[in-house]
Order: sequence, then C-alpha cells, then structure tokens
Amino acid sequence: MMRLFSYQRQHTDRTDRGSSRSIPDPGVATLTTELPSTEPGFATPSRRNGTRRDLAGLWTVIRERVSADAGVGKIILCTYCEYLFMSESTIRPFFWRATRLFGEKTVVSRTTDGEHRYSYESFGHRVQKLAGALSALGISDGDRVGTFGWNHHRHFEAYYGIPLMGAQIHTINVQLSDDRVAHIVEDASDDLLLVDPGEPLATIERLWEDLDSPDQVVVMAEEVPETELPAVGYETLVAEAEPVSEWPELNEDQPAGMCYTSGTTGLPKGVEYTHRMVYDHSMMVTTPAALGIDESDVVLSVVPMFHVNSWEFPYAATMAGARQVHPGASPSAAELVDLIGSEGVTLTAGVPTVWIDVLDELDEHGGDLSSLERIVVGGSAAPEEVTRRYKDEYDVTVEHAWGMTETMSIGAVSRPKASMAAASREERLAKRAKQGLLSPGLEMKVVDEDGDPLPWDGESAGELLVRGPTVIEEYHNRPEANETDFESAADGGWLHTGDIANIDDDGYIEIVDRVKDVIKSGGEWISSIELENQLMAHQDVTEAAVVAAPHERWGERPLGFVVPQAGADPDATRLRESLVGTVPKWWLPDEIRISETIPKTATGKFDKQSIRERLDQPDLPHAPGRQR
Repeated sequence: MMRLFSYQRQHTDRTDRGSSRSIPDPGVATLTTELPSTEPGFATPSRRNGTRRDLAGLWTVIRERVSADAGVGKIILCTYCEYLFMSESTIRPFFWRATRLFGEKTVVSRTTDGEHRYSYESFGHRVQKLAGALSALGISDGDRVGTFGWNHHRHFEAYYGIPLMGAQIHTINVQLSDDRVAHIVEDASDDLLLVDPGEPLATIERLWEDLDSPDQVVVMAEEVPETELPAVGYETLVAEAEPVSEWPELNEDQPAGMCYTSGTTGLPKGVEYTHRMVYDHSMMVTTPAALGIDESDVVLSVVPMFHVNSWEFPYAATMAGARQVHPGASPSAAELVDLIGSEGVTLTAGVPTVWIDVLDELDEHGGDLSSLERIVVGGSAAPEEVTRRYKDEYDVTVEHAWGMTETMSIGAVSRPKASMAAASREERLAKRAKQGLLSPGLEMKVVDEDGDPLPWDGESAGELLVRGPTVIEEYHNRPEANETDFESAADGGWLHTGDIANIDDDGYIEIVDRVKDVIKSGGEWISSIELENQLMAHQDVTEAAVVAAPHERWGERPLGFVVPQAGADPDATRLRESLVGTVPKWWLPDEIRISETIPKTATGKFDKQSIRERLDQPDLPHAPGRQR
C-alpha cells in the first residue's frame, strides 16, 4: 500500500532554499533536530473543498520518521518510489527544472513572423527579460495582465514571466464577440494587455474607447503594425529590458492565472487559479494515472492558449521537460499533419472536430503520423468511428478526457485499468469511449434531483459533483452563481458541474448530457449526447447535434441536425431509421434536418443555445469563430 504524507511549513528564513543537503532515507526513523510539540508555522485549513486539513496528527507521525530541516517546504514519502520534493508549491520549480535540467530541449512555434525555434535555456533568459520589461511598465505583485492571442513562444513566455513576478496572467478568448471581450476585460480590471497582431489587435482597437482599463497595449509581434492605440512592441520591450536577476518570494495561495468560462448559458464567469492549483494540476496530469507526460514526449498544444490555459499543457509539459510545439493562430488540418510529422509529435490534444478534420486531410492528401502515440480528446466525445480509425489505420490511441474551466481542465482520463488486460478489444474500446477515471486527488459523486447520492451501476444518471485541490471555490464577482454552483464546507464543499453522468462499478464516468441540454419528454430523460453519437456513427454523417424542441403533448421532443460527409447525400428518413435498435424507440428524433454547418462556440463545442434560438430556421448558418 502506498503511504503519502504531505505537509507545508512557513518559514521566515528562506536563505537555504536550493542548497544541497543530505536528507535521511524516508524509511529510517531519525530525528536530528528538536521540534516543538506544536508547529507554529503549520498550515491550517483554508480551502473549503478539503484540500487542506488540520495535520497536527500527521505532523506527529512525520516528525518521528524524518529529520527536520528549516528549508524543507514539502516532503512526500512514498514507499514505492521514495520521492522527496524540497520545493515550494508554485510554478517557479517548473521553470527552474525545464531551464536547468532540460535546457537543450526545444520549443517550436509558428507565428505571423514565421517559424520560431529555441531552447528552454533561451526561453528562460527571455522570460527573465519579459518580467523586467513588465516591471518597467509598472506591473507589480498582485496586478493582472490580460493576454489576447494564440499559441506561440511569446504567449508561452507570458505564461511564466507574469506569474513568476507575482502578477496574474489572464488569458482572453480571441474568438469571442466584441461585447463579450469588453465584458471580460472590464470585469477582470486588467492592468495591461498583451495582444496578437491582426484580428485580435483590431478587436481591441474597436473596443478601446469604451474600456476603463487598461492604459497600454503590448503587441506580441516582431514589429508593431500601424495603430492609434498606446502600443509598444513585445520584441522592443524584451530587447531593451534588464532581466530579473532574482524572482520574488511567492505564496502558493496567491493567484497565478485567470480564465473565463465559455458563457453558453449567460455571461462568461471569471475563474482564478492559484499557484498551488497550477502546481497540483500539473503534478496530477503528469502521473501515469492521468496523462503520464514525461521528458521523452513531444507535446503539440492544439487547444488554444486562451482556452483553460491550453488545458494547462504549457505548465505540465514544462514541468516534465518535454519538447513543445505551438501551432500558431487557428492552424488548419494540413498544418497540424505537417507539424506532427516534421517535429515528431508524440502527444497532442483538442476537441473532436479538430481530429475529424485531420482524418479528412489524411484521406485526401496523406501524411506522416508515425511518431504520434496519443490524442487526448475533450469538450465532447469523439465518435466511435473516429477512435477506431485512428487506432486501426495509424496506431494512435484516442483518450477521452473530462474537465471544465472550474476544474482547471483535465479532471478525468479514460484508460483501461490493468485488470482489463485480458478484456476483448470491444470491451476496452467501450471503456475508452467513456470520459474516464477521476484524476488523482479529486473526489466525485452523482446525485439525483433531491441531492441524494446515486449508485455506481453504469445506469443511474444524475448531476456530477466534484471536489479537490484543482477545483475552484468561487467565481470572480458572481455571488449569485457562487450560491448555486458551490456547496458550503459544511455540506462537503462540492462543485455542481452541470453535467449529467453515470458512474460504472469500475469507477468510469460517462457524461450523458449537460443539465441544460438533456431532453425531458413525457417526464423521462433523453440523452442528446447519445443520439449525437449514434448519428455520427453513420458513414454519411460527419457532425450531429440534437436539441430539445417544444412539444404540446410531451413537453419536449428531440430534434436532430446533421452535416453530411463530403460527397455524401444522406436521406433524413433513413438516418432516423438507422437509429432503430440502437436507442429506445421513444428517443427517436421527431425530425432530422440536413445542414451545411452546425453553429459552434468559440471553443469548438456545438452552440446549442444558438440552435435552440433558431429552431424555426430551415438551415443553420455557420457560426463565426469555429475552432479548427
């Protein structure tokens, strides 16, 4: 059995951090320093979700097992690995580890200026200069810096330069409408904006006169295009700046990052991540129990850096010392195939539509995926046919993941347990099709409408509730939502995810629907997701969305929209007939409409709110801002 002991001490004397010290074997009971029976600097409970506990009893055990040393910030004892970590729980150790231990590893990105390639060591020097430049602009501890750009090395540098100096990086979705961008910038009260050239800069130009903050813009490009904004060039700033020689002391509970939800049910809500949350999430997803990223990987971050911090890959991959590839603005399927082949990518991630487009590109023009081992899919489930094709034709494993902005993205990953080694291929694929096993450190339950827990039988569906160290406690400036979405500490500190799910007896989560999307017909629930999956399993269908349409007798009935495969001409009646036997008869959509496109949100999900608002239209036009 693995035994995990963790404690955090706060010290006034931090001069010995980073020194080389002899730490006793965890398995040897020694005590070289006299300790008071009560530790005055001991961390007390501060997070209502149970991340921290009163560890007085645990401290008693630890003080009998290991020697005390004032510089030890965190000790983890594992009988199977005997790891000792002597670092603060902030992002600073990630930065140090990548630049000092893997300084020769490369980071590749594509920008409007062309391809950029440099080492982690060079990355580190530029991050120090960026921090110096921001300090010269007046940014200091506690300030918030907004970024409005895509995936490239300058944005990657901001991921570290801003929080390492004690400020907070706020990533803003460049695909949102002007009114939503304005709401987010004003709600966050950003002190400075880092903006990509092109459409992102044009958006800020349109909004500038109506914004109360910020006062200045930094354009993330080689040269600043003509603009009336008070703008300065990123490269000019970095070139002229004095590098930070020593990072300030950081508190693990201070904010490191901020994102906003997609706002599919209203205005986007602000979500803040502390240094400790980023640290815990990165540690979590790099374990074999989650994604298992390590220094041998080449990670392609397709998920935009403005969307839940690219699922936190820029932090986790850096911590692991993995090579990184950033594809630039809205990469096409052809560009992704080229990057995978030319850079030897082993791991990548994105929403299903991205990988459907990549398959289409491979079908038409071919490509080299020989290095690619895994694709992590989130946002919605990938059609079973897509999962099968990647495995059968390219030996690439598609892994479903579940998460949300409120859980720092990845909260579960679907991998077959070791106990399934002898299971059939179909059984293993069925497990992979689910949203997976909860990541280490998190807890979950599903509850009915009265809040009572439901059994883990793979059938009983209710709202999924989660809690843990990477789950936020509240939204920024949203007291009403805080009352409905978060339970008090007395009630367990659970987050109401809004996802309808069941959990099977092996602990695998299956998302059945969103609370707002599930269809209630005649008092019974119909899963729009299950209907969509069955429709997309048809050879003539590439995309499908199902929504609830008002019905005089039944309350609601399912209405389906499908986009045909290239060159296909499916018949709606036959598509409906193809569902017979795969779902209950009363689930069959009353109507299926053939559409050229289906509206999507700025993060690539089906925009069902938009669809419901336009049910009387015979066709659904393509929504702007589709993520590729």
